[in-house]
Amino acid sequence: MRPTMLADGVLPQPSNAQLWTAARGAIPVDNSRSVSFLLRDVIQFSVAMATQFGSRPAGRSLSGDDNVAPMSDETDYRIEHDTMGEVKVPVEALWSAQTQRAVENFPISGTPIEPQHIKALAQIKAACATANAELGVIERDLADAIVAAADEVAAGQHDAEFPIDVFQTGSGTSSNMNTNEVIATLATRRLGRDVHPNDHVNASQSSNDVFPTSIHVAATAAVTELLIPALDHLAVSLEAKAAEFAEVVKSGRTHLMDATPVTLGQEFAGYAAQVRRGVERVESALPRVAEVPLGGTAVGTGINTPRGFPQRVIEILARSTGLPLTEAADHFEAQGARDGLVELSGQLRTIAVSLTKICNDLRWMGSGPRTGLAEIALPDLQPGSSIMPGKVNPVLPEATLMVAAQVIGNDVTVTTAGAAGNFELNVMLPVIARNVLESIRLLSNVSVLLADRCVDGIVADVERAREYAESSPSVVTPLNRYIGYEAAATVAKQAVKERKTIREVVLELGFIERGDLTEAQLDDALDVLSMTHP
Repeated sequence: MRPTMLADGVLPQPSNAQLWTAARGAIPVDNSRSVSFLLRDVIQFSVAMATQFGSRPAGRSLSGDDNVAPMSDETDYRIEHDTMGEVKVPVEALWSAQTQRAVENFPISGTPIEPQHIKALAQIKAACATANAELGVIERDLADAIVAAADEVAAGQHDAEFPIDVFQTGSGTSSNMNTNEVIATLATRRLGRDVHPNDHVNASQSSNDVFPTSIHVAATAAVTELLIPALDHLAVSLEAKAAEFAEVVKSGRTHLMDATPVTLGQEFAGYAAQVRRGVERVESALPRVAEVPLGGTAVGTGINTPRGFPQRVIEILARSTGLPLTEAADHFEAQGARDGLVELSGQLRTIAVSLTKICNDLRWMGSGPRTGLAEIALPDLQPGSSIMPGKVNPVLPEATLMVAAQVIGNDVTVTTAGAAGNFELNVMLPVIARNVLESIRLLSNVSVLLADRCVDGIVADVERAREYAESSPSVVTPLNRYIGYEAAATVAKQAVKERKTIREVVLELGFIERGDLTEAQLDDALDVLSMTHP
């Protein structure tokens, strides 16, 4: 039975209650049944739900039309075939049999591969077609049709034609064939004669070298075009605040306890330096990320490739993408391991850790307005409570902290997946791609937002910050050289106990009367701004 669509043709997503009702009807409760039988029923139910409600995000259809429901028994279809036999494919879909099998086999997360990844796959197909024509593997007109079709895909015109779940075969063969089939269909229409997904679009290639190469291409592009500019943007904002707050003296804090004074500008300069170090870290990993295994085909030997193919296709790909791509120094290392991506993920994790420290500091300094530190005011962006009128929360730092947590978790996945290389192939490539590219995308987006909607609008409470600095018992530290450490500790403890300033206690205890120091020396020693530098 075909599900009822909304007025605009978009398939409605089932509510939890609908799913639960369907689940109870599909899986009868019977305490006498074994766990294995129950597990089987759960899997069958998941497949049934994916079939009825679609395994893609709301509005995403198999046909590539975002306003058409997934295929049901009543949907128009055509018959395609592969080496395993015939398959029903939605009549308007650009893909063919192998893609359709993968759609039906992997209704798991509803999350397809990233658009940046689709673009990289298409760019590789275009480069391979050009090299294949030059080396006599395929005809020039056929190559031109493939290149034109691949350019359309790379431009994002057909992203909806890539419905396969990211949790699929570990080599990414399904997504490679998805790319081959979509480009073959487009090229066939353009050329007016058959373009075969394997014999032509996939000529001189294997999923085992194309798919990992596509991850490296996508990650290199995302780092250079998105992440580094975004981090630079954030660093510039932090550096501007460092200059603005250069003379704003405040209490330093170690262990969340009062310490000797610093300036707010020094703190923000430190944050900027953390972000700049993050840029340096990802840049240091780029040479390994930009090294690609393309040309190794099935196991790294380059079987079924013409002489000179790896060098030529990588040269074409580097030129067309503008990326510093290089051929793998060792194709067996490059296909059996994904260490370069694991390294990059580790650098992304470090950036996430840096942003966590920065945002926690901003939240602490902006806490209040009455019972917190309130040394700075963060921009008011939205109401912060559904019950407490007037409450405003540090929403951008909080969003950044959640991104950081996700990136750190993604790195655990990438690390585990990176260790899954067996002999000549890693078999967790799609999940490595998903997590690395998601981390780059999230860090890029949130860095720009944090800069524009939070850091740029921060205002310092100069008087309150100075009051904290001058009232801190730690400002007694410069008196060590006049009255000694133990006497200075006595002064500090009495000041805290009696809620007095250090100056008041020094005078009360007679240090000036006894000649231990002069009043001018006391003034110089307690100048909090002078304490912020040697």
